[in-house]
Amino acid sequence: MSRQSYIVPDTIWKPDLTAFPGPKYQGLSRALREAIRGGELPPGTQLPTVRDLAWRLSLTPGTVARAYQLATQEGMLEATVGRGTFVAAARPRLGPTQPLYTERVSGGATGIVDLRPPQVPEVGQAEAFRAALLAMAETTGQGWLDYTTQRAEAPLRAEIVRWMGDRILGPIGPEDVALTHGGQNAIGLILDCCLRGDRPVVLIEELAYPGFRSSARAARAEVVAVEIDRHGMVPAALEAACRRHGPQVLCLTTEAQNPTTGRMPMERRAEIARIARAFDLQVLEDDCYSVAESDIPSLRALAPERVWHVGGMSKTVSAALRFGFVICPAGMGDAGRMAAQHGYFALSRAVSDLCLHLFQSGAADRIRARVQAEFARRLQVTVNRLGAYDLGWQPGVPFVWLTLPRGWRTSTFARMAEAEGVLVRPADEYALVGGRAPNAVRIAVAGNLPMPAYEAALDRLARLLANPPGDLSV
Repeated sequence: MSRQSYIVPDTIWKPDLTAFPGPKYQGLSRALREAIRGGELPPGTQLPTVRDLAWRLSLTPGTVARAYQLATQEGMLEATVGRGTFVAAARPRLGPTQPLYTERVSGGATGIVDLRPPQVPEVGQAEAFRAALLAMAETTGQGWLDYTTQRAEAPLRAEIVRWMGDRILGPIGPEDVALTHGGQNAIGLILDCCLRGDRPVVLIEELAYPGFRSSARAARAEVVAVEIDRHGMVPAALEAACRRHGPQVLCLTTEAQNPTTGRMPMERRAEIARIARAFDLQVLEDDCYSVAESDIPSLRALAPERVWHVGGMSKTVSAALRFGFVICPAGMGDAGRMAAQHGYFALSRAVSDLCLHLFQSGAADRIRARVQAEFARRLQVTVNRLGAYDLGWQPGVPFVWLTLPRGWRTSTFARMAEAEGVLVRPADEYALVGGRAPNAVRIAVAGNLPMPAYEAALDRLARLLANPPGDLSV
């Protein structure tokens, strides 16, 4: 039977989204998945138009369009120009079924302000990159024809050691550094080095950067969430998880917890290091969001034999460079670089030469200082606009954690904020499926927007917070 002959021209499908907590577009994509797998929407069924389904469910057309897009990426739906959207398959394709990042949207004709990811301000990067590329053009030669090598990256690794000199990392040298294509690539490299067996276990914070889950699952690992409080991971909960699950790797943040902005105090860090030693855990310490300077020893300084410290330039210079690094445990630099060699040989020559020029010319340091100054200015604006509410923030960290006032649910607030033209990131995006997600959202600092547009977006959120829906209670 052909698909054309099986078309149902006016599907009246109307899911109950109250069964799917969290952002409405994610709830709708899950409802689609269950309806398709359960046979309610068999292959070939034509779905309602975006506007029709949005009207039926009291959603914005953009919310429905995003849900359809997710299901299409999974291979469950098929969109045909001029005909509509159809159910294509009852099972998703192999591979990830949810995007790690959604496409950024900001300003322009859309009128949408995207406060989900922090966005680095332009403070001279374009001119610095242009100058570096012109200088590189004068020195290209035979070395650009062969595969890149780890040995050729030694000067860049030395610059990383200098760049990280404002943190307390313990004794480190260029031999401890492995270079990666951004922080996410660094996470995968560390798991490649550390995980063994058919079903290893990785521990993460109960609210954590989603990339930890993505990389762990790609490595066929089981992911277990560990309780956190305002000081970070709870030691007693960590020890209990170690006894119960026998994990191999612990992923956490100490300087700027994502999404809560918390900073782990020295006593807690020492206790985490003690437990990691007692259970022979390898530790991934994420430093991608940390402030410029730290006066507290990192986990890498407290347990140098087992901590892999991850950093990059995406939050301080430019995300477009896709440049990151791992400061490996003492004596494990060769292992880290060997994993990189097996994964991608080395960095692209264009990227490594550009970054080396930025470091050696001083441009990277100047840009970082300007970015941090602009983030600090905008963070103060954010706190001034939203500080009447339960707001978690830390100087130097380009996002805030807003616990919603009584009368708001996270999913409702995110949906109504989107209707007002502002995108925020709900708490459940940081929790495991079935895990605890507080009634909160993360709001990022948008350095790319003109200040008046940024202030207007914050004012829209403040007006929403002051006027919760009358029929909700939490």
